[in-house]
This record gives sequence, structure tokens and C-alpha cells, in this order.
Amino acid sequence: MEKIESYRDYFVDRQHLKNFLEYLKIQKNYSKDTIISYEEDLTEFLGFCSYHHISYLKVNYKEAKKYLLYLYEEQKEKATTISRKISSIRSFYRYLSSRRITDNSAFSLLVLPKKEKKLPKFFEYSELKEMFAIPDLSNPLGQRNILILEMLYATGVRVSELVGIKIEDISFSEKTIRILGKGNKMRIVYFNEITLKRLQYYIENGRKSMDHKNLSYLFLNQRGGQLTTRRVEQILEEIIKKTSITKHISPHMIRHSFATHLLNEGCDLLSVQQLLGHESLRATSVYTHITNDRIKDVYLKTHPRAKKDK
Repeated sequence: MEKIESYRDYFVDRQHLKNFLEYLKIQKNYSKDTIISYEEDLTEFLGFCSYHHISYLKVNYKEAKKYLLYLYEEQKEKATTISRKISSIRSFYRYLSSRRITDNSAFSLLVLPKKEKKLPKFFEYSELKEMFAIPDLSNPLGQRNILILEMLYATGVRVSELVGIKIEDISFSEKTIRILGKGNKMRIVYFNEITLKRLQYYIENGRKSMDHKNLSYLFLNQRGGQLTTRRVEQILEEIIKKTSITKHISPHMIRHSFATHLLNEGCDLLSVQQLLGHESLRATSVYTHITNDRIKDVYLKTHPRAKKDK
């Protein structure tokens, strides 16, 4: 089979897909990027079904396996990509089943490839301090940008959660912020005295000069609108270019740093799970691999007999 260039051309009835994407947006509160990823995965699958004259509502195990082999052998997809695409399809069928449209479970029977375990990358605290020194605090944008860094590292929030923070979500006296996370789940995150001072200075100075539209969002752009996740990524990229650090930066990497540093300093895993807003402890436990490596390194450098072995 030749590679299909445009799956959208093959899929006529997109109503179920459209309703599913709307469900992800409104009821599951998924981010725009996540919904786009689901749409691309499902459009590809539905196009495959149309191309091979397969009814996606009645797809059987043999046909599901055929699609899996297509991803493996013809598309040459990585194991992680295949797992994501099949996961998207499974979610779609669970949705269809909940709406009594079909009870098809063919894809739930597939055995997926084992994912390569990738440890989250993080910054050392000394590297973060170097980044904190870059923004120019004499101008509004610098005051905003240093607070972005401080807030990401102090709270461990996702970038989508960061740009959604409103002034009324913040308790200055308690040093807490109400965060609306994935699935419309509310949680409380905390920040420290240093972050509080940065926050107050930004609100009283830089934010006032950018507040042209009287919005309640904490982080504004130069025109007074809500700051976007992409713009936050660009700001961080601009900051790291001015440092001696050669690592790639992303907002999520600072989130990884937040979790790793807390665990290194003795914070328990359950508390880190709550602070990150993870539904499962399994998602948080990936950080223990990093902290265990750090503990081993400390042991080898400090235990008298371990040092003698070198």
C-alpha cells in the first residue's frame, strides 16, 4: 500500500469525530495541542479504514491488527508514536461505547510495543539561578519574564496552567494559587517569599503598564492580551540563549526540575504527586529514577570504602 497523503479526503462522515473532539475540549478540558494530536491520530485511522473499505464502527481484531502492522511496517513509526496513536483510537472507542454508538473493543485486544523509558530532563539549581539573572527588571517585560521563571519553578505548574492564572486565583497572604488543571480538576499550589516579592513588584509596576484591556489574567502580552503558551516557550528560549547553558529549554523541563529538586531535598512522593496534579502515583514515580541515581552518586563520592574503590 502506498502512503496515503490526505486521509481527510477519504473520510466523509466526521460527525462522531467532531463530537468526540468537542467532548475532549468541554468535558475533559484538554489543551488545544492535545486535541489537535487526537484529531490527527484519528483522522489518519479513519482514512485508513475508508481506504480499505473497513467500517470503523464494526472493525474486527484482524483489521485492527492490520492497522497496527501498517504503522509498524509501512509508516515505520517509533514504538512511542504507535502507542500514542492506538491510545487515541482506544479513547475514541470508549467514547463511542459510552454513547451507545458501538461496543467495539478490537483495539483493546492489541498488544502494544514496549515504550522506551526516557528519564525526564531537568536543570541543576545553579543553571536555574543563571537564568534568573537574565531578565532586565528595569522594564515591564523583564519583570514579567522573571516572574514566569520564578512561578514555573516555585509551583511546578504546566505552561497551560500558568497562562490561565488570574489575579483572583492568588492568595497573597497564604502564598497559594488555585490551579485549574487537566480534566477541570482544581488543586492548590504554593509559592515562596522570593516569588511573592517578584509577584507583587510585577503587579504594581510592569503589569500595570501592559494592562490595556482590563483583563484578570496574571500574565499579559505587550498589547494587554492573555499571554500564550507558545509565547512563554519563546521567552524561555530567548533567556537561555543569553546564558552559558547548552541544554534545550521548555516549560515542562522546569516542571521536571521542580519535582526532582523537591525529591532530592527529602519531599515525599505523594506530596510531589499532589503538587504536580498527577492522577496516578505512577506518573510521578519516574522522578525516583533520577533521585536514586543522585543518591548513588552521593554515596560513591562520600562513603570511605566506596571512595577507596576508585
